[in-house]
Amino acid sequence: MGHHTRDDAAAVVLNEEYALLSTTDFFMPIVDDPYDFGRIAATNAISDIYAMGGTPLVAVAILGWPVASLSAEVANQVVNGGRDVCQQLGFPLAGGHSIDCPEPIFGLAVTGTALRKHLKRNDSGQVGDQLLLTKPLGVGIHTTAEKQGKLLPEHIGCATAVMCQPNNIGALLATVAGVNALTDVTGFGLAGHLLEMCDGAGLDAILDISKIPELPALEHYISLGCVPGGATRNLAANQDRLPALSTHAQSILCDPQTSGGLLISASKQALPKVMRLLSDSGLENAVIGTLAPQSDQKPQILMSAT
Repeated sequence: MGHHTRDDAAAVVLNEEYALLSTTDFFMPIVDDPYDFGRIAATNAISDIYAMGGTPLVAVAILGWPVASLSAEVANQVVNGGRDVCQQLGFPLAGGHSIDCPEPIFGLAVTGTALRKHLKRNDSGQVGDQLLLTKPLGVGIHTTAEKQGKLLPEHIGCATAVMCQPNNIGALLATVAGVNALTDVTGFGLAGHLLEMCDGAGLDAILDISKIPELPALEHYISLGCVPGGATRNLAANQDRLPALSTHAQSILCDPQTSGGLLISASKQALPKVMRLLSDSGLENAVIGTLAPQSDQKPQILMSAT
């Protein structure tokens, strides 16, 4: 498995039982606090392994740092944030590489394994599968509001808490019969990543917009213009495969997530167990939609009548 499926990580056969998983992700700061930046970047990179139903074994760091303008101590705080996430999840951050560059960047290259029988792709959903999302949307809107100085005091830290929540439930979900497809929702937003799932399976998705979990007060922030540029680009890329939507719905579905939740495609038979696992882990567990037969030349996202 590689780039042809647009899946979350590369998978290479090790033996009859196991596949080796490999992924990398890095970006510029999305929050001001260096330690939180490290935690978010690490959680985001590791998520790709969990989205394949795997278990991470080791990570190495990728660090770009403007040494003339930011101290090494600040860089250490970033790396420490990443190291602590790896330690929390039970594997080492075992070195890495750094360069001098104009803007700070940080991320991880992560190696893991998955039992081949439990390896989860993003292109194997089935007609009638129920769709669930494990984290609320709106990270891009909240972080944009913070950058613009419009984030309400009671919402400070909400996005950071969501971004730092690991997706390690993916390794457990992969063992459930009837969990047919998994992916994580990141920069392409829910619409973009769901359409990748639909394209791979040759199916439509029917969403219930009222069931999609959201961070607080998104309507308020959207009305203030706190919509990131990535949401506009995501909408332009996918608009021909989306129904007519309100500005609010467009902004939510296309909002680029950093370290977003897992998007799960599970059979109706598997649904009770999946919902119980999510509930026991304190994660979102509402059904937000279903997969249905393709109704047009390309797979598309439709809205339910309710």
